[in-house]
Amino acid sequence: MALFTDIPSHSPLLFDDCGCWGEREEGFAVEISDEVEGGVVVAVVVVFVMGGAKAWMFSVVSVNLNGSVLSNKHVCWRWRSSAAQQSKPISWSLVFGLMLFSLGIVSLFTGHVVSDLDWYSRRLVKQKLYFKLDGSNKGPIDIWKSENGKSFYGCSKRSRKFPHAVRERSSNGYLLIAASGGLNQQRTGISDAVVVARVLNATLVVPELDHNSYWKDNSDFVNIFDVNWFISYLVKDVTIVKKVPDKFMRSMEKNPYSMRVPRKSPPEYYLDQVLPILKRRRVLQLTKFDYRLANNIDEELQKLRCRANFHALRFTKPIQELGQKLVLRMREMAIRFIAVHLRFEPDMLAFSGCYFGGGDKERYELAEIRKRWETLPDLDADGERSRGKCPLTPHEVGLMLRALGFANDTYIYVASGEIYGGEETLRPLRDLFPNFYTKEKLANEELKPFLPFSSRLAAIDYIVCDESDVFVTNNNGNMARILAGRRRYMGHKRTIRPNAKRLSSLFMERDKKDWDTFARKVKAVQRGYMGEPDEMRPGRGEFHEYPYSCICKKNGDPESEQVRGNQGLKNRSKEEEPVLGAKGDEQVFLI
Repeated sequence: MALFTDIPSHSPLLFDDCGCWGEREEGFAVEISDEVEGGVVVAVVVVFVMGGAKAWMFSVVSVNLNGSVLSNKHVCWRWRSSAAQQSKPISWSLVFGLMLFSLGIVSLFTGHVVSDLDWYSRRLVKQKLYFKLDGSNKGPIDIWKSENGKSFYGCSKRSRKFPHAVRERSSNGYLLIAASGGLNQQRTGISDAVVVARVLNATLVVPELDHNSYWKDNSDFVNIFDVNWFISYLVKDVTIVKKVPDKFMRSMEKNPYSMRVPRKSPPEYYLDQVLPILKRRRVLQLTKFDYRLANNIDEELQKLRCRANFHALRFTKPIQELGQKLVLRMREMAIRFIAVHLRFEPDMLAFSGCYFGGGDKERYELAEIRKRWETLPDLDADGERSRGKCPLTPHEVGLMLRALGFANDTYIYVASGEIYGGEETLRPLRDLFPNFYTKEKLANEELKPFLPFSSRLAAIDYIVCDESDVFVTNNNGNMARILAGRRRYMGHKRTIRPNAKRLSSLFMERDKKDWDTFARKVKAVQRGYMGEPDEMRPGRGEFHEYPYSCICKKNGDPESEQVRGNQGLKNRSKEEEPVLGAKGDEQVFLI
């Protein structure tokens, strides 16, 4: 392996020790290893770019099979002009040539072919883009909006190759869906049901909503969503009807067959296990339908998921009008505002298994509520908090926002149901942000027709949170995930998710720190939790929260290119115009 070190004295590559280039500004490394005559040879090629200068390092390490190092050689050199000692631009073809030569030597000795060479080469050429998108850029972040977000937009338009939906008479049967949970949990089930109907070539019957969940809301689909818009918007994708025709039902010898599919089932499961039953019985009901479809499916089906969720599911006119009125009233008071989804209701706290400092009274009350879920295990409250599984208290949410840089006069809209502890729990947050508003405070009499229906109230909160300049979640629940995904799709509108695992220790020790130190640490731990485009990665979390197949990068950007392999963001022509956040003034607060 002396080949790497035998450099002629007249070579313009001047040998130096391995610390010659000082601090790296940008870098890239390729490592290949294989076994050679009882040892392991590792060859590493490193290219560093520092200003205009280029430097390379080859490292050759020989290791016995027992792990002991036989030899370790590092060679570093810079490219310099042999005449004027001035730096010259190096063609990338030379870089690739050196890489190919080095990797070829390894293949020659080992008998293997380096199959990932193309991937490495492409990544080397595009290193500047990846440097920006992988979170390495530690520049200041505007807490009100994402500067990088304006380069992306939602792109769920169906392709020309996506066949039209089969007609009702030609379909494999009628698919009935019984959604489960609250409004936003049911929303995920409805979106997934559209995709499943497409996979099965079935006629989808407008889904039934859950009337027996914790929220006890007897609203039907038509009371919350615009059913005619839902059917017409998806007409090219799936045939949807309001009910199974009476004539067809009367002709059936048996009642519709009901079954529950496993969670996160792939399309293949539906084709293998569900389709034969549908063909045989002609009418099939899938019960408890929430999160019953896998996250990673075909791209065209993912886009259909987005069309159903972000476009077809439109609220009814009364809900939409009142929601927009509340947004307008917030805008009349402030150019921009924050919406906070506290999710500090008794059921949420009981389900979490956490303790929030309310003494024996709190422990008893939450334990009684927790009995409603028979399968929940006993949890260690301190352990759950240290793992970041506990929602922040309203006071902690306020402290986080103030530490990030939101001023005392910032207007906030609080979306929530019944807050555990009532006004006493909310008072610390009100003290930190006196311009504190809720739907009850903004609407008053107009809200009365909606009060008996928790899902319709949740829909009003959904609209205001979606239209806010900044949306702050307080847990990883259904509304938080659905709205986070929608705001990414609508141009990466600023969405703040507390890094609860890291913040919990800061809150426990906040009395020991001065405010500036505490604020600096909060800003540090919240990086990566601010709704930036570089938080998107294929396979990360629920697709409804990270809809990577439905987000594209605008053309015209000098760095515009497909980055699906790293982020799940794609470059496409302008299929759809993005709906960006509301306009605000030019004042910028940075973290």
